[in-house]
Parts: sequence; C-alpha cells; structure tokens
Amino acid sequence: MCGIFGIVGHRSNSAKIVLEGLKSLEYRGYDSWGVAVLAENQERIIVKKKAGKIKDAKVDEMPKGSLAFGHTRWATHGGVIDVNAHPHLDCTKKIAVVQNGIVENYEEIKKKLLQKKHKFISETDTEIISHLIEEYGKKNSFAKSVRMAFNDLKGLNAIIAICAYEKKFVVARNGSPLIIGFGNHENFVASDVAALIPYTRQVFFLEDDQMAIIEGDDVKIKNVISGKKIKIIPQELTWDVKQVEKGKFPDYMTKEIWEQPKVIANIAENSVKDAEKLSETIKKSRGSYFLGCGSASYVAMAGSYLFSKIAKRHINFAIGSEFGYHLDFLNSKSFVIAISQSGETMDIIESVKKAKEKGAKIFALVNVLGSTLYRLADYKMLIGAGPEKAVASTKAVTGQLAHLILLAYAMIGRIRDGQLVLFQAVKSVEKIITPKNINSIKKLASILKKSEHIYVIGRGLSYPTSLETAIKIKELSYIHAEGMAAGELKHGPLALVTKRTPCIAFLPKDETYGANLAGAMEMKARGGFVIGISHKPHEVFDYYLRVDDAKEATIIPNIVVGQLLAYYLTMELGNDPDKPRNLAKSVTVK
Repeated sequence: MCGIFGIVGHRSNSAKIVLEGLKSLEYRGYDSWGVAVLAENQERIIVKKKAGKIKDAKVDEMPKGSLAFGHTRWATHGGVIDVNAHPHLDCTKKIAVVQNGIVENYEEIKKKLLQKKHKFISETDTEIISHLIEEYGKKNSFAKSVRMAFNDLKGLNAIIAICAYEKKFVVARNGSPLIIGFGNHENFVASDVAALIPYTRQVFFLEDDQMAIIEGDDVKIKNVISGKKIKIIPQELTWDVKQVEKGKFPDYMTKEIWEQPKVIANIAENSVKDAEKLSETIKKSRGSYFLGCGSASYVAMAGSYLFSKIAKRHINFAIGSEFGYHLDFLNSKSFVIAISQSGETMDIIESVKKAKEKGAKIFALVNVLGSTLYRLADYKMLIGAGPEKAVASTKAVTGQLAHLILLAYAMIGRIRDGQLVLFQAVKSVEKIITPKNINSIKKLASILKKSEHIYVIGRGLSYPTSLETAIKIKELSYIHAEGMAAGELKHGPLALVTKRTPCIAFLPKDETYGANLAGAMEMKARGGFVIGISHKPHEVFDYYLRVDDAKEATIIPNIVVGQLLAYYLTMELGNDPDKPRNLAKSVTVK
C-alpha cells in the first residue's frame, strides 16, 4: 500500500522523473497522489497533489529542480480529497513530508502542536510530522529534527522529509519498507524496487529503526534511536527493465499469466539443490507451519496437502494474520515456512517476528530480494517469478506451488519425480493458453458476466484451488464467488443453489474425483449450471474446460484456468484487471 519515490542529484527534470516513478508503483494501490520539488536556486518547495488516479497527469508546470519526491496515498486518516494527499507542509512551507504507515499517537502530538500555535489544513496523521519537525528545527539541525520527530511517533511508519534550505532527503523507517538506490552522482529512495530498476541495480534495504541522509553524492545510514553510524553494504538487483514493462501485452495480468510456463520450468530446472538442502532442515524440525495471507494462504494450505500426500509429513497451516494466536506451541525446534509475494505483508511479518521471539526458525519463500520477510528469515528462497505488477497475483502463486511440490518430493528423495510432474504442469498450462482454449474460457465468461453469485468446489488439493479461483473472481470482476470444500455442500451452502446458479467443480484425476463428481451432481440436481474443470468430460457438466493431468501438480493448471476465467470476466465487465478497486499489492498496514 502507498508508493514513495524520490530522486536527488543533477537532473533538473526531477519532478517528471518522480511522476513516472509513481506510475510504476500504481499497482501498490492508492487513491490520491502528489509530487514536491525543491525549486532550483529558490529555496522554495512547490507541491502538486490530487485525489484520484494519476492517469494522464503531468507536472510540466512545476519548476526545474534536482531534488523531488512523491507519494501515492491509500487513505487511512481523512477522506480522499486533494488536501489530504501527500506531501504535507509545515507552517512555514519550508518542510515537506511523505509517510507510509499509521501514526498511532497523532492526536496526542497534534494537541501539543496546536497549543504551540501550529495550524493544520488536512485531516491526516501525516501532517503532524512536518509540524513536529518544524518545532524541533527551532533548536536543532534538520536531520536531527527529523530523527527526534520520528522517535516521537508510535506505530509502524516510513517517512521522507525535505527542507527548502538543504538539498537532501532525511528518511527513517520502522515497519514500512524503504529502499535506497545508488546512481551516478544521484541517489534515489523508493518503497519498492520496481521504481528503481530503470535507474540503478545497486540498492540498500533500510532496516527497522534506521534512518538515512541522502544527497546526490553521499548517503549516510544511522540508527534512528542512538544516532550511531551504520556501514552500507549495497545489494545488486537481478531484475531488468523489460521485466517491469508490459511489452506486447495489453496489461500486466495477461503478461504475467502467459509467463507462467517459463517460470515453472525454470523452478523445475534450477531449484533442485535448494529444495534438497531445505528438506533436510525440515526433517530435523519438530512442529512445522505453513503460513500466508490471501492467495499465499491458499498456497500454504495446498502445501499441507502436498506434504501429507507426497512426503507423508504433517505440516500445520495457518493464515498469516491468525498465526499470532498459534504461538503457544512454538519452541526452538519449530520451523515456520512463511510464503509471500512481496515479502512486505505486515500480517506475516508481525507473526514471524513473534515466532522468532519464541525461538522458531523461519523459512521465507518470497519473490522480492531484500524484502523485510527475506531479511528476517533464517532460511530463504526466491520464487524467481520476476516482477509481478498486477495486484492479483498469478505467476507468483503458481511459482510458490512449484517450489512446494519440488520440496515435498525432495523430502522423500524423489526430486526427479517432482521435476517430471512440474514439466507435465508446464505442458498442461501451455495447452490452456492456446487460442482454442482461450476462446472457450472467453465464451464462458460471457455467459457468467451477469451472475450475482458463483460457487466453486473441490476436495483435497482442489479445495485450495477453489478458494484461489473464488478470490480471483471476487477481486477482479467484483462478482461474489465462494470457494468451498465439496463435502461441505450439504452442511449449508447447498441451500443457496437455485436454477442456473453457476457452480464450478474441479475434478482432477486423483482420489477425489468421485467425491467431487458427487458434489457437482448435488448442485446440478438443484438446478445449478455446472462447469466442470477436469481431464475428461462428463454428462453432468453444462460446460466443460479440459485440463490435462499432471498428477499432484495439476493444481497449477487448474489455478491458471481460474485466473483466466477471472480475467475475462473482468474484461467483459469493463474493469481494470491490473488495479482492482479497494485493493493493494503490498498490504503494509494493519
């Protein structure tokens, strides 16, 4: 949630560069935006900010300057109006601040500042930060004032501040991500590496309770509490510019769906050693847990099935936001497998921190090098899906599943079999995205587009598949969809099935086929319109989509069908597939 991008150096068109940087972060989710530039040779900060989306916004009227920063806001305090957008100024208009996070004690601070005659124009918690820096600045340097102000804040926050008299950023973080990018006589700061890739590969991920003073030719890192200087050890990004561009595709979601065969094949070919090494660590643990949020939670659930079925090993499953209530059983022999695309999901991070306090070892399966979860983990593995910019995760989800399948087979010394089933999944997905099958999915989307409710059922591995398909339909098309275990139909949900109610049933070629078919028949008997997704047709299906068998890895092509159905429903309804309403790619606030 929220995006931050800033540049300081030698380019006089910094405001335009910042605007483009914000556009590259739109997928994080936002409802307003703003840019501030330090006007060249004028000791003046000029701000432009607006409620709504950036779209075709321009900053041509803003003055030249080689220091600028911007923000895309996700409203928490105050409505979605221009005045509540970031950046926020102090009373003198000489200090500007942007912030990600929530200042939990802002009312207390604001009350004190009002007593000192500060005037506020917005409803946000962020504005108090600029005034607090102003107040401390009456007796201290700018950098020290920012540090003192930040230490007064309660909650998880990341801030960037500038002042009209100094050509530098002063930034600090505790919770929300901030990344520094090192350029040639210029430096950058951003909330996501995606914005930095066009300019640099050398980055530093700011840790909690760290601050940075960033100038065009110098960066200093300090502990924000003690002020002690910290050595900078940059990391090199491996993503390239082409990976964050749409290329020939109409949107990022299409691009990322079509990239899945390559991602899965790459995992099958290149992740064997990592899987074998990690499997030995899991074997030594006593009490293991899979956890994730959203789509990653369904991957985590699927992991518990995969390890039971393939490796004959029980691993507990928990939703990331609920895992904090499972901690009583953790000890130094526990092993927590945390799954996340961004590695910045606050619910996961907070649970992992609590688990570490209990002595548990952490394994992170993430897509972003240097993300908070990546750095917290004792063991880590990159999904290797490349940058994913559509809010609804696709290739990261199937990539996560591919790693877990390989890992489960590594547990029993049959990793070659794991590779083979993944290659079968690659072939199955490649067949799904052929023009003939795409047209069949498009036709189904045109039939379902006026539906109020869609029900999705499955058993075993098809249960998390049904949940993932339902969430994709919900978040993209805004049609209510409910995924459920097929065996639960008679325990309540069947009451909702009436004539022509769309009912999607996953029936892979495994031990669940007959029981799943019985569920489809129950829905059909109540008048439901049954869509069968299976390796073979059946007379109970009103509509049939074929998915070739890939044994345990059939979950991957089945999920791809769900992705495509959600996508084409979205296109039928005229929604934006990359940026669904009310949602963000990285959920960095609680």
